[in-house]
Amino acid sequence: MDEDIPYGVRIAASWAWRLGLILVVAGALIWLLSKISFLIIPVMVAALLAGLLSPATRWLRRRRVPNGAAVALTVLGFVGVIAAALALVGRQLSAGFGELWSQALEGVQQVQGWLAEGPLHLTAAQIDTYIKEGTDALQNNSSSILNGALTFGSTAGHFAAGLLLAMFVLIFFLLQGDQIWGFLVRLMPRKARPAVYGAGHRGWTSMVSYARIQMFVAFVDAVGIGVGAAIIGVPLALPLGVLVFIGSFIPVVGALLTGAIAVLLALVANGLVNALIMLGIVLLVQQLESHILQPLVMGKAVSLHPVAVILSVAAGSYLAGIPGALFSVPILAVANSAVRYIAGRTWEHDEELAAASLQGDPALAGAGEDPSFREDHLPGADAETP
Repeated sequence: MDEDIPYGVRIAASWAWRLGLILVVAGALIWLLSKISFLIIPVMVAALLAGLLSPATRWLRRRRVPNGAAVALTVLGFVGVIAAALALVGRQLSAGFGELWSQALEGVQQVQGWLAEGPLHLTAAQIDTYIKEGTDALQNNSSSILNGALTFGSTAGHFAAGLLLAMFVLIFFLLQGDQIWGFLVRLMPRKARPAVYGAGHRGWTSMVSYARIQMFVAFVDAVGIGVGAAIIGVPLALPLGVLVFIGSFIPVVGALLTGAIAVLLALVANGLVNALIMLGIVLLVQQLESHILQPLVMGKAVSLHPVAVILSVAAGSYLAGIPGALFSVPILAVANSAVRYIAGRTWEHDEELAAASLQGDPALAGAGEDPSFREDHLPGADAETP
């Protein structure tokens, strides 16, 4: 029967069932991970932060600071910087919100004047009627609004719990990261340990490179848009810069959203002309990022094509929302490096892997006898039975 089936059909069938099996396993894995996303997301956040903060920890260790003290100083310094930035932003918001609110009220009055004197020629009674209808709609949907508020409170509680979990995991990633990875590698078969060990290190290097370069790109975006907003007189330029910095960690989507907020803020505060100038500044900064920083810096760091980045962000946002958009690119970078390492059998001539094996890393015990699975013999078990 096989001889009667064309060769191309047999090849296509072989590919089809293998690809189908891969898709089924991948779908099942994604479904299982979605059920424990409250654990997965904090761990991934901790991994990204560990990649960013590990150089500081290593620098302190080289200065003969004990490991625990080095980790404590690194984490406390990071938390202190974040707290200081949030305090500065909060002070700026409290100082400028009153002025911005008055400008927004003036804008509402201008809109009302345009509705009355413009092409619509709405009377004051008609405007009041529309406002009353909107108020009645809000009152009629008060239960939905209350449910939304309760959902937001529950989400805020989950966020706080996830933040604490991420900080806890971060401490142990910095403190015992090598031991944790060694334990995971020792779960693999002995012959597969060198490949898993090397692929994991290559994937970790790619993720760390992505996190550092993305922070640099976000800093450039924040400085460019924040300084531009301050020059043309847009209020709350400093909080706007911080918002752009945070949003830039979500590739493509974050830049669009934060840029739109900057233009809207300029429109409300200073009018149409100022908003158009702000739009030009946002487009200039984004073109600088997409045509200079991303190809020259990000491309070399993670070896991913811009089309792959855009498609991964779109797929991640569709499957998992904002967390999917945030983590899709680092996951793709890790998978790309790990698959290339294994497909090229790089562990067979990896100098770093050989050095780790010579240093007696227990994760590479598969090269010889594995003491974890030593066979024990009972006394007299080797004696001949009569």
